[in-house]
Amino acid sequence: MTTADPMQEQVSTQFQTSLPKRYQQGNIFRIISLIATYIGLVVLAVLLIDVFIDGISNLDWSFMTNYPSRKPEQAGFLSAWVGTIWLMVITAILSFVVGVGSGIFLEEFAADTWYAKVIEVNIGNLAAVPSIIYGLLGLQAFVRVMQPLTGGRTVLAGSMTMSLLILPIIIVATREALRAVPDSLRQGGMALGATRWQVVREQVFPLAFPGMLTGTILALSRAIGETAPLITVGALTYIAFLPPTWPIWEGLRTPFTVMPIQIFNWVSRPQEEFHAVAATGIIILMVALLLMNSLAIFLRNKFQKKLD
Repeated sequence: MTTADPMQEQVSTQFQTSLPKRYQQGNIFRIISLIATYIGLVVLAVLLIDVFIDGISNLDWSFMTNYPSRKPEQAGFLSAWVGTIWLMVITAILSFVVGVGSGIFLEEFAADTWYAKVIEVNIGNLAAVPSIIYGLLGLQAFVRVMQPLTGGRTVLAGSMTMSLLILPIIIVATREALRAVPDSLRQGGMALGATRWQVVREQVFPLAFPGMLTGTILALSRAIGETAPLITVGALTYIAFLPPTWPIWEGLRTPFTVMPIQIFNWVSRPQEEFHAVAATGIIILMVALLLMNSLAIFLRNKFQKKLD
């Protein structure tokens, strides 16, 4: 004759007793999460509707082709969106090369030492540093110390500063994309006699590339809306010319402005008409953000299908 374990009976009784309470807590958490989601969506919808109502009336071709003006009816966005394109292109080139290269080295080639772990922890922490800190670093390093190279408060100095801002994000995204590649591919390549570089180049990198690309473009989506680092570096609020496209070196060493700074300038003015113009600029900025995110999704799906 067997007797039931008193301890097991007690545990089983406690579990059955607490089960309805746990379901109740789960339902409460689900309701709170649902309410929080709807609050965020409603606030976002109200902001978008308010911006569109205020700014859609000024959105025309002349707004895109005119330079900023002291008269709100003549104010345009030309120098701002052209400067943003210059800044984003140079930032993308610099940050992709340095960020992806650093991520590959740290994940695939660096030895598992305390020094590598310190670097890894610091890169993770750098992603949370306020953007104004990067602006102060760029002011000292790229505007003052490297003035003979960058020309001071120019497109090149601004691009290098923004590259610093998003480098930690790209490095982390690159390492996560590399970690998603199965180790069996690396071991198989090395078993066939390939070097580590050949395995990374032929097997690992193509599979991780869509993730790297998505992380880079999403990091650029953050950079396009940043204002504090560029104000610190010295982006101007009134620009009545465009950087020359040739020679490129001269364009890189030209003063610039970007969309967030121009919008900030209009919002800070007391005239109500400029606030409506700022709303139009916000619409253009949001369209640019949506295009960049759409491009990230398109490229990721394209390269993913190609690899499949």
